[in-house]
Amino acid sequence: MLTDIEIAQNTRPRPISEIAARAGIDEKYIEPYGKYKAKVDSACFDEGRPDGKLILVTAITPTAAGEGKTTISIGLADALRCIGKSSAAALREPSLGPVFGIKGGAAGGGYAQVIPMEDINLHFTGDIHAITAANNLLAAMLDNHIYQGNALGIDESRVTWKRCMDMNDRQLRYVRDGLGGDVNGVPRDDGFDITAASEVMAILCLASSFEDLKRRLASIVVGENKDGKPVTAGQLNAHGAMAALLRDAMKPNLVQTLEGTPVFVHGGPFANIAHGCNSVVATRTALKAADYVVTEAGFGSDLGAEKFIDIKCRTAGLKPSCCVLVATVKALKLQGGADAKRLKVEDREALKRGLPNLERHIMNIKNVYRLPLIVALNRNASDTDAEISDVREKCISLGAEFSAASVFAEGGKGGAELAEKVVEMCQAPCEFSYVYDTDAPIKDKTDCVVRKIYAGNEAVLSEEAQAQAKMLEEQGFGSLPVCIAKTQYSFTDDKSVPGAPSDFNITIRELKVSAGAGFIVAKAGKIMTMPGLPRVPAAEGIDVSSDGVINGLF
Repeated sequence: MLTDIEIAQNTRPRPISEIAARAGIDEKYIEPYGKYKAKVDSACFDEGRPDGKLILVTAITPTAAGEGKTTISIGLADALRCIGKSSAAALREPSLGPVFGIKGGAAGGGYAQVIPMEDINLHFTGDIHAITAANNLLAAMLDNHIYQGNALGIDESRVTWKRCMDMNDRQLRYVRDGLGGDVNGVPRDDGFDITAASEVMAILCLASSFEDLKRRLASIVVGENKDGKPVTAGQLNAHGAMAALLRDAMKPNLVQTLEGTPVFVHGGPFANIAHGCNSVVATRTALKAADYVVTEAGFGSDLGAEKFIDIKCRTAGLKPSCCVLVATVKALKLQGGADAKRLKVEDREALKRGLPNLERHIMNIKNVYRLPLIVALNRNASDTDAEISDVREKCISLGAEFSAASVFAEGGKGGAELAEKVVEMCQAPCEFSYVYDTDAPIKDKTDCVVRKIYAGNEAVLSEEAQAQAKMLEEQGFGSLPVCIAKTQYSFTDDKSVPGAPSDFNITIRELKVSAGAGFIVAKAGKIMTMPGLPRVPAAEGIDVSSDGVINGLF
């Protein structure tokens, strides 16, 4: 049986000019990066061209068994083409942190992959490196300003801007820098975020144009002065140089699936510590390129989908036509307490105990986001007919459409039924709704997410977070949406609590404004914005042969 990377390496990609033509993009608007990937000028389409239908793919609460949300997204885009529809996908770029950490590669799996998968997983077109450089340029200019006399009166103890790197490295969470005497900077407490959590990443993904990008970069708050007033990147005159570093990174990347479906892969914020969606410019370009566009939001409906709706859709004026909720029998059995070593053995009782987690996500999509919904069961060879039937019956009882898809094993043809149902669902009436009103106080917005989406009681703000909420509202940031950073493994802020818990609170320990991105980050529980590597990192299994062939990414 071939591994994912072997399947990808055994597929001959089509020239990227052919994929661009398939998406209706004239060759003069593409900048090839080799033979099989390219940057796209987002001005390639006339604004008067009608948009396609936007299909949001989300999932149940993640487990170690995996749900295959990206695999279903890619397989669905291929399946839509298989049934004669014009389709494309708009996805996030993988971060090197998870690639070398716990997940391995992130470009789909089996026969539903995006290629060239090695390039996409390793450096790609350099976007994430450019974001890292822009972030760290601002950090360097900030510390240099303090060192060179501090004309803005920046309070060194209130600097909030961190350096970043695209790797999981817990050693860098808390550091003290500027050591070594007068010529080596001003000593202060500092730290690193992973690049996926950088506000620069969020800005690139939410900016509607290059002019909007520069405006947002100038609005970044890096700390406060000694009078408690915000200090911005614009005041440091850093935004122009940052924009120069991001000039090419701002352009969407075009690649293809194994079956030649166009895919726009651009931007890579995580949904547990950031807003979890690919770029607005890539999504908008895809919507001009195809009649049906499949996009995904990170992790479950409680994290990625909520932020997709309350942050990305608000910012960009997007409105999805329907939602696909991905689940697996294995993951549902884990949610029901099954033995992780016996997931391939039929266990209908554990499955039924895990179905409330699926139900919670269905209710979020149907009753809160108010989107037409179809549950896509990502089939595994070990799934039994009885187990699949149990999931189908539960979905039907909740008024949700259901389809068991086998795109991992069969590619697009394994998702033909799902594609047919998605096309039908896209014609259904849609009363799309946000979760909260942005004019509400910060505490009320976090409470709204906790009650409506997590099914908890309220968000309990620490004393520090209460003071920060008061200050942010006084500074004029109170009307921004909230981006809750919390564990992806539970509806609660405790990753060890599976299923569909109720009667709990979410502890918000810190609030931080991302003024350029246009949201307030609310850090819940023990979530960190710089992940660490696991006991056995995926990097230990990655290698390259003497003839340059990479293996071990999956």
